[in-house]
This record gives sequence, C-alpha cells and structure tokens, in this order.
Amino acid sequence: MAYYYDNLRLDKGMYGESGKSFTQVLEAADPSESYRGTPLEGMDAFQRQLKRFDIHVKGSRSDMVEKFFRTTESAVLFPEFVSRVVRQGMEEDNVLPSITATTTQFDGMDYRSISSVPSEEEKSLKRVEEGAQLPQTSVRTQSNLVKLHKRGRMLVASYEAIRFQRLDLFSITLRQIGSHIARMHLEDAIRVIIHGDGNNNPAAAFAVGTAPIGGTAGKLTYTALLDFWSQFDPYTMNTILVPNAVMLDMLKMSEFQNPLTGLNFQGTGALSSPLGATLLRTSAMPAGQLIGLDRNYALEMVSAGDVAVEYDKLIDRQVERAAITSISGFAKLYTEAGKLLSI
Repeated sequence: MAYYYDNLRLDKGMYGESGKSFTQVLEAADPSESYRGTPLEGMDAFQRQLKRFDIHVKGSRSDMVEKFFRTTESAVLFPEFVSRVVRQGMEEDNVLPSITATTTQFDGMDYRSISSVPSEEEKSLKRVEEGAQLPQTSVRTQSNLVKLHKRGRMLVASYEAIRFQRLDLFSITLRQIGSHIARMHLEDAIRVIIHGDGNNNPAAAFAVGTAPIGGTAGKLTYTALLDFWSQFDPYTMNTILVPNAVMLDMLKMSEFQNPLTGLNFQGTGALSSPLGATLLRTSAMPAGQLIGLDRNYALEMVSAGDVAVEYDKLIDRQVERAAITSISGFAKLYTEAGKLLSI
C-alpha cells in the first residue's frame, strides 16, 4: 500500500506559516485520520516523516545527528526535533502546571487579563424575592498590561562537533535546555505571585510571630502553619511552594511524620501535608519564605506560541548558533488565593 507521507515535499517555508506550527502544517498536508486501521495509526505527521527517512531518535540504536542532513528535505525535520526534545525537558518535573489555574495562548507580547474583586456584600448569596433584581458580580479587564518575557538559551555547536553524536545523547543536552527555560518561567511565576502583575495586586504577606500568625520569628511550627492556613477562607490552601531549607524544617515536624504520609511519599514521590496541601519544593523560592496557594484560582499562565528555534540556522548552517526560546507571562486572577509567609 502506498502512503502519501512518502511523497510529501518538505521545505523550510513550512515553519513560516502564520499562526501554525510545523507539525500543524504537516498534519494539514498529511492528516493522521487517513492512517486509521493501518500500521501507522498512532503516529503523528512528524513521526511519519522520521519513518520515511529512517531516522531513529531514541534508544541505544539511535542514529547520528548527521542522519538528519543526508538530504535537504530530511534536514527540514531537524528544528522540529530540537523543539520537541526541548519541550520534553520543560515538562519533566515542571512545577508550573501544579500552580496555574489556566493557560492562555496569546499571539503578542502585551496581554490584558480580567479581574473580579467582589466586596463582602457581593460575595454573599442572599435570598432573592420574586421579581427582585439579582445581585451582580462585576468582571473587568485589568488596568495594566501583563508583560510577556522571552526566555531561552543559545545552542552553540558546529555540525562537525556533533555530527557523529547519537541523537539519544544529543537529546540530553536539549532536555537540559528545556529544564532551564522552565525554571526561568517558574521564577517569573513566583515573582508575580509575590509582587503582583503590575495591577496593584501583591500577595498578602504574613510573618511568623506577628499576629495573626503565632510562634517565634525565625522558627516554623505546625501551629504557625495552621494560623497561615486559616487566612485563606473562602479559598483553600491546597498547594505550598517552599525552598529546600523550609521543606526540611517541615518534614522534621512530628505532624508531618504520619506513617500514611511516609508511605505516600515512598510509593509515589509526592509529598502531602496534614493540612491537605501538596508540598512543592523548588530552589526558585526565596529563602526563609513559603507561598500558600489555591491553585484553582490564583494564577493564569499566558503563553505566546510554542518553543521557537531559529530554523534557518539549524537547516542552512547545520546548527552553528541557534536560539531556542519560549515566551510566557503570568497574571494574577484572584489575589486572595495566594499568600506569602515569612519565617
């Protein structure tokens, strides 16, 4: 049986179609639906092109980097390969999905989010008599724009330096680049949670030893955590971001040494607290502080497209120097859904 993917013409102009990724352009030309019930079912259009040129990217028998550059058409696949592996690195141990309520795709650099800050009167769901007007909740656009930031790394390597490296080994470097980009986005997110997104909405700040948080400044106790937890009504503190030292202090508390908590950690690697909140450790957090979140309402991630690579340099110059970038920003949704505790 003849397949269309074997005869699809590839050129670098496929990266330049406005509003579409390379894979989307491939899928439009060679729809995956056409392969249902065939041995190629389950592959996307890019994976079928790898099969066409017999390029193996994983495992001990993965091909050398030079396999991509055997023909001018197969070389067109290389930037998409780089982009996919970088995305894989960004997704490994990525904290962002655990602290963002939603992700918005946006084509631009300045984004205006919405806000709803109801008063105590507006929060109450009062009884409405027949014919009476229903209470209103106002939703408005934010006064100031949310700025998106480009984060990335420069891939610097001559074709001669990597041509005989196996793709599986080369992927490790690309995944590390993705991990670094994700870390920079996380730092942006933490900065927005603490200081706000430019719309006068910093997180409410509390300190151990200062009312309403009990205890002694400089020492974190379970009682202080309970006091902090109680500040979230009507939200729920279901996520806690902590630096390494604070995580150690919390794990040394007797309340965190419940056998069920230990079994869950040993079985899944996930840490949960007696407060019901998920503990997320990250070195991106400032020392001596922790952030409590209701992840369902606190933060919006705004992303301008996918991971971008300089495809001209990767194709025509066979690597050399190529920028790998990702553009994103963060907007606060409900300010009271995220709070800061200093120890």
